[in-house]
Amino acid sequence: MIMQIGLSSSCFYPELVEKSLERVGESGVKTAEVFLNSECETRGPILRELRSIKEFYGIDIRSIHPFTSAFETIMLFSDYERRTLDSFEFYKKYFYAAGELGARYIVIHGAKCVVPISAELYAERYARFASLAREYGVYAAHENVVNNHCQNPRFMKQVADYTGDDFRMVLDIKQCRRSSCSEFEFIRLLGDKIAQVHISDFLPGRDCIPPGEGEYDFGRLFGALKSGGYNSSVVVELYRSGFSSFSQIERSVMYLNRVLDK
Repeated sequence: MIMQIGLSSSCFYPELVEKSLERVGESGVKTAEVFLNSECETRGPILRELRSIKEFYGIDIRSIHPFTSAFETIMLFSDYERRTLDSFEFYKKYFYAAGELGARYIVIHGAKCVVPISAELYAERYARFASLAREYGVYAAHENVVNNHCQNPRFMKQVADYTGDDFRMVLDIKQCRRSSCSEFEFIRLLGDKIAQVHISDFLPGRDCIPPGEGEYDFGRLFGALKSGGYNSSVVVELYRSGFSSFSQIERSVMYLNRVLDK
């Protein structure tokens, strides 16, 4: 499999998710991550519309990003068992949506650093959630996010080692910049666990802009990923404030494909 450039529907937030996925299709990109922004998007007519858009444009939706990521500290990693079980029931909606859209991964942010927890206990709680996801045919993929425990590559490596085969990682280079942790350290320690990569560019004072408009060395990143055995999708994930026109996204995709071809 050859590494592919993808787009996250979150680039176009706060447009409705179905319109955002249409924009991905209109760009010609064939790989996507879908950010579900509301519970009603996990079922019914909206989910059916997303599936129709995916099929019309021939998009491979590799991952689903839940809108509840900010609450996973108390939903998935707390000591309150009743709430954890309720949260598992809620996340089954994402698992179902992933199955309908053909996605392989559910992206999670995990627990914030303000909650003290050992890597071993963290892995135990992650493994419970990951095991439930596997019952629905998807993997839980843990993103490195600033101010969360797994912003640290050494902590994430410990969690991965305790968890075993069910562990998957989403590497976000923007979050690496924000947490002052090296993406290359993540690749060195967890290269065989990386399931998805989120990319963006940066300039001084602007840490999330379209690739090709800043200073980031994507050639070095792609080389490190390939050397670590990664050959899947690399997804452009931006905030709407980071660009002003759809044409910037299209130029970024062309730029990244040129870098890949070198």
